[in-house]
Amino acid sequence: MICSISIQTFPCRAVALIQKFNERPCDSDKLDCSLAQKTTMSLQWTAVAFFLYAEIVVNLILCIPFISAHRWRVVFRWRIWGWLSSYWNKAFFAMITVLVVLFIDAVREVQKYSAPQSTQDATVNPNLYDNVHMKLFRAQRNLYISGFSLFLWLTMCRVVTLLNKTAITLENSAELQAQVDAALKEAKQHQEKEQMFKKVISEGEKSMAATKEQLKLELEKLSSQLKAAEEDRRKSNAEVEAMKRQAKGLALEYDRLLREHHQLQNQRPEDKKDQ
Repeated sequence: MICSISIQTFPCRAVALIQKFNERPCDSDKLDCSLAQKTTMSLQWTAVAFFLYAEIVVNLILCIPFISAHRWRVVFRWRIWGWLSSYWNKAFFAMITVLVVLFIDAVREVQKYSAPQSTQDATVNPNLYDNVHMKLFRAQRNLYISGFSLFLWLTMCRVVTLLNKTAITLENSAELQAQVDAALKEAKQHQEKEQMFKKVISEGEKSMAATKEQLKLELEKLSSQLKAAEEDRRKSNAEVEAMKRQAKGLALEYDRLLREHHQLQNQRPEDKKDQ
């Protein structure tokens, strides 16, 4: 079947067969020309081979390490891709369909020329044997080309998708990081303000305690002064009362003396009359 002839030994055998046909005498020019044509690729397989080479180049470019996903996203945002995006899905599935059909056809060809019946028929005629092996070589070559083309096509599409998702993830992570940094900065500012408020409150409490202590001392001082003033007022009131009593006594004494004086004055004229 497909694994009947290995990948490493079969190209060397095909080259040996080609050299054998070039060195052997031409029994039939027509047969040699037909066998020589079997070694060449048809137009469709030439196109598939060039497509495979293009896929290899594109995948290698996409895997270049120093080109970041953000730069690839910038490239993927070009207007030409926006214009081709409407045709992209159709082209993608069409290419997959073509490659799958070619791959199935190559598998069928390999199974066809690897069958025991084809080998038994080819042993009868050496030229036919070489022709069968040449067709088997071409079928396996087409199998490898179509298989790797299909694989690299899917790989390339997947890599492009992953690059876009990676770029979007990096942009989102950058935005989230910016938001986190802004939140941390704001939280730090709030923390600094809170510490400043605590410091102000602490200083206010200290100043309030000092003011309270000072007011307490002043209150005690004023209380003592008030007590002294109250004592002075009490003493003053006592002195005033004493002075009032003394003035009252003096007024009474003055009235008594005034009466006595009048009496004495009244007695003097009477004495003069008696004389």
